[in-house]
Amino acid sequence: MMIGERLIDLRKDMGLTQRALSEMLFINYRTYSGYERNETEASDDFKIKLAQFYNVSVDFLLGIINHPHPIENGDDYIRLPKALSSNGRKELEHFISYLLAKDKMIDEP
Repeated sequence: MMIGERLIDLRKDMGLTQRALSEMLFINYRTYSGYERNETEASDDFKIKLAQFYNVSVDFLLGIINHPHPIENGDDYIRLPKALSSNGRKELEHFISYLLAKDKMIDEP
């Protein structure tokens, strides 16, 4: 998947137009439109800015991974097997949430 496709999906998920988003990011509308059409490549600094804006990893924007948020614990990341299905990933996220809630209950008096 090209970065433009990811940008389109993320923007639409937020309910934004290209014009509104380009104004929010202080970038020329035509320049941003070029990123979504894969006609122009954003600088690395701008890719980082986009990732921060959308709260996703740069790896997700670039199509290296298919999950927008690596599971993190401080600076540690869990690498998931590529063969793990999206349902498997969701189940894992639910299990992690369960474990976090369980730990919180144990820590509270």
